[in-house]
Amino acid sequence: MKRVVIKVGSSVLAEKTDMAKERMLNLVALIAEARKKYEVILVTSGAVAAGYTSVQLNRTMPTSKKVLASVGQPILMSSYKSKFDIFNVTISQILLTEDDFDSRVHTKIVQNIIDRTLRNDILPIVNENDISTTPDQLFGDNDQLSAHVAYYTGADMLVILSDIDGYYDSNPRNNPKAKIQKIVTEIKDEELDQSHTPNSEFATGGIVTKLKAAKYMMSKKREMFLCNGYDLTSAREFLIDGVHKKGTLFTTKENKGK
Repeated sequence: MKRVVIKVGSSVLAEKTDMAKERMLNLVALIAEARKKYEVILVTSGAVAAGYTSVQLNRTMPTSKKVLASVGQPILMSSYKSKFDIFNVTISQILLTEDDFDSRVHTKIVQNIIDRTLRNDILPIVNENDISTTPDQLFGDNDQLSAHVAYYTGADMLVILSDIDGYYDSNPRNNPKAKIQKIVTEIKDEELDQSHTPNSEFATGGIVTKLKAAKYMMSKKREMFLCNGYDLTSAREFLIDGVHKKGTLFTTKENKGK
């Protein structure tokens, strides 16, 4: 059975002052369906956004952001649990930092835990532990975290669910004729230098962090699929039906020829 990492961003999971319950339920339903075909690892953002639904602190202040994450993490996991219970899926919570991939010992521990949860039909839900850590211990965005989780757990594919339909050939906000690139086999350095801020005030990524994640995956001879997380049609078609109508597949030239 192939292994896939699905990463979902804050903008998909939360509105400004409430959790996006319907979108989360749709995501959970997709994952429950995908687990019949794949071993699935979920990397989730949303702790800070979830915390803000309870306490409206200024998230631009580092300490306040940590407080929001500490408040939001149980809210986020409770939301997931109530929805996965509908599909009789047992979940686990795994909080990681960049340090967990800088040590063979730490990395092996993470690998063993995730392998064991999957063998016991448990869905591992991974988030970054940004509460008691320093900035240099953090990836800073879950796009990078999900790419490392995918590689180090031997996943065949990383799927990033975002607030965009895919990677365009130019900025769609400035160019109404911009087109989605269905397949990308190379990411140039200048593409990683472009300025693109995330649409959600709670998101820490943007297109550049997704491109960095894609480049990392491609450097490891793995694939990444970027598609819309608000409407999961493209994700379902790609994962369940094996049909690529929309969204962007980042793959090496070697993989493209397979």
